[in-house]
This record gives sequence, C-alpha cells and structure tokens, in this order.
Amino acid sequence: MNKRLNRTNRNYIIMGLCAILLIMGIGYAAFQSQLKISGTSNIASNFLVKITGIEVSSKSGGAADKPDVTTYNDTSATFGTTLQSPGDSITYDITIENQGTIDAVLKTISKTDASNSAILFETSGVNEGDSLNVGETATMQVKVTYNSSVTSQPADLDSTLKVDLTYEQGNGSIVEPGGETTTIGGQEVEVVSSGDGLYADEFEAGRYIYKGASPNNYITFNNETWRIISVESDNSLKIMRNTSVLAAWDTNNQNNWETASLNTYLNGEYLNSLSDKDKIVNRDWSVGAITMNNTDLASQIADEKSATWNGKVGMITASEYLRANTNMEQCGTYKLDFDNGESDFCATTNWMYDLLAEGNSLWTITPSNVDNNRVNVILKNFSGFYGLANSTKTNITSNISVCQALYLSSDINLSGDGSASNPYVITN
Repeated sequence: MNKRLNRTNRNYIIMGLCAILLIMGIGYAAFQSQLKISGTSNIASNFLVKITGIEVSSKSGGAADKPDVTTYNDTSATFGTTLQSPGDSITYDITIENQGTIDAVLKTISKTDASNSAILFETSGVNEGDSLNVGETATMQVKVTYNSSVTSQPADLDSTLKVDLTYEQGNGSIVEPGGETTTIGGQEVEVVSSGDGLYADEFEAGRYIYKGASPNNYITFNNETWRIISVESDNSLKIMRNTSVLAAWDTNNQNNWETASLNTYLNGEYLNSLSDKDKIVNRDWSVGAITMNNTDLASQIADEKSATWNGKVGMITASEYLRANTNMEQCGTYKLDFDNGESDFCATTNWMYDLLAEGNSLWTITPSNVDNNRVNVILKNFSGFYGLANSTKTNITSNISVCQALYLSSDINLSGDGSASNPYVITN
C-alpha cells in the first residue's frame, strides 16, 4: 500500500489565470484570479487539503474588491479587484485547511506570470517545506499592485498569473491529482470525473462504477475474460462475463427471477462448472420491475431495489447499463437512451454495449411492469435500434445473449492494471 501511495498520491493546489485589464484613460483596472485545489482519499485514510475562506486583508489607494466576483468553494477561489491609479494595491488572504487524516507538507511553489511591468504580483504566507498537519490551517496572501512607477499608459493592458502549490503527504509519499482513490483487490485505483474510468456512483454512496467506452476494467476469472461493473461499498467486486451464451430468460414465460429457468441454470449447472466458485459471495440482487421509458434514473433504481433475490449468479440490472455511460446528459435515463436509440451515439460511450454481437440482444435481470412476461433488454442494431428497451419484440422464452454476472469476495488480491493487455488476475 505505501509503495503505491508513494507513486500515485499527489494533491495539487492550482492558482490560475489572474487577468488584469488597465484602461488608463478612465483609471480602471480589473483583476481576477482562481485558486484550485484537488484532494485524494483512500480506504484507510484521507488526504484532504481544501480552501475554507477568502477575504480582503488590506488595500490601499483606490483599490476595491468586487464582491460579485470574489467567491470560493472546496477546490477554487476566485477574486476580483478594481485599481484606479498607480500605487493602488489589494491583498487577499486565502485560508487552506488540512481536513484529512494525513499530515501534509508543501513540496513546491511554482509561479508564472505575463511579466507585465505595469502589473505586479506577490504571493506570501506559505513557503516550500511548510507543514500542514491534520487540523491545521495555512494562509496564502495574494497581492496585486498597480506599479507606482508607471507614468504613461502601458502598451500591454493584460497580465496573467498562475501559481501551483504541490502538497505531499507528510511522510514523503505523493498523492496524484484527480480526486479520491479506492481499493480494488488491494490496489489503489484513481477515481475520475471525466473520460473512461472508475467513477463514484452518484446514486449509491460508497459504491464505484466503471463508465465510458473502454475503461480498464478487465479481469480474469474462471480462466476467462470478465469485466468489473462496480466496486461495492463493502469492497466486493461485481463482474460480468465479457462473452455471452444464448439462453431463454424463462421457458415458462414468466418474468419472476425467483422461478426463472435462467436463474435455475446459472445457479445450478453453470455455477457448479466454475473453477473459482469459492471466490463468489452470496448477495441480495435487485430484481424489482421498472417502468419502460421512465425519466428518473434514481426512481428507477429504487424500483429495481423494491424486490430482491439472494444468490450467486445473475445479470446486470437495467440501471447498471445506463450508469455505465459517460454521456449521462443524453443517455442517462431510460427515456433518453430509448429516444436516442435510432442513432448509436449512446453506444459509443458505454463499454457494456460492445459485449453484444451485431444484431443481437442482451438480457438484463430487470423485469418490466407492463405485464408478467416482459423484461428489459439491450438491443444492438435491432431493426435500426440501439440500447435499452422493453422486450416487446423479444419473447422471454427466446434464446438471446446472457452475460453472466456475480460478486467476488472483498478478500481477493489482484495483480495487473485492468487493461485489456494486462487484466486484473486473482492472486489468492
């Protein structure tokens, strides 16, 4: 763990773009700066350095704060100033607090500005090597001054300033930018907020899900390639097979998962054939029926959870398919995904879609509430349609694709990096 933290745990405080506009004819200057902080957390500890305040500490001459501009949150501070004549200045105090459980130290300070002689920038209050222990605060001063030696309007009316503060853990290990991390099979994995990768599940606290077209979520199980769907709040892994078999959902044409023929097969003959079945854990699976074409993913998830089944092998829920998409704005609800089904752009930002063969369909474990013989399926180029749909054209007695899913114990250890060329491998 410590070795991994030394390589991957870094926290950056970035103060970027301080822009000053000088119009000497009316004696006016506008100043704006942004300070950004991103912090990291992991299962055992939390590296959290954040902004907790910003205020004007001093000003001289005609300098004034712009309260409509000056704001802050956990990760950024923005402040604005008007300067009226040479010699005017204003100083802002930015309070930075260590609210985590790991002592921090300021490793480096890097500053870049546009070198406009009419605009002077100064920072003070924090120095390289300064400690910021748990519960402590530090105050950075940022001062902007209208150069008192200016006697005529400068040719350059703009200036920029960027300051990077790199905080390390107090023990010398480094926390990478990018927010928090979580543990997968004993390995620290970065949690992202854009692009392909592992995301915090906004609908279930403590849960992480893989999203995007091609995230590094490959894992070898039963000597086959599988994909990690999620890291659950108890650190167990939900995975699904990367290839499919053909089977009916229920040969008796009933959408009750408790009695479904596919359930009987998966948790009987199929489960008994697995070489690593000792790594599988029993779980409560969400098997509640949902409304087709609904517009509220949170409500859909609640409906799925309204009924549960306890077992070892199942399939993905309809909401897990939707949540695997990074394009939530256009594909993040049943209705959005369905309405955009005549094109394939929702498919290009969802790795689960590529598990389907062209012209095929994939069962989910989620019944439809339309009647008792409909479930939800994922379609691929089915009469020109792509994505999630009610099985109005696919009778549940039909043999279509099944990508088995199951939960792996939180006690497993993994090697590899999850890429297709170097998938995670269970080592114990």
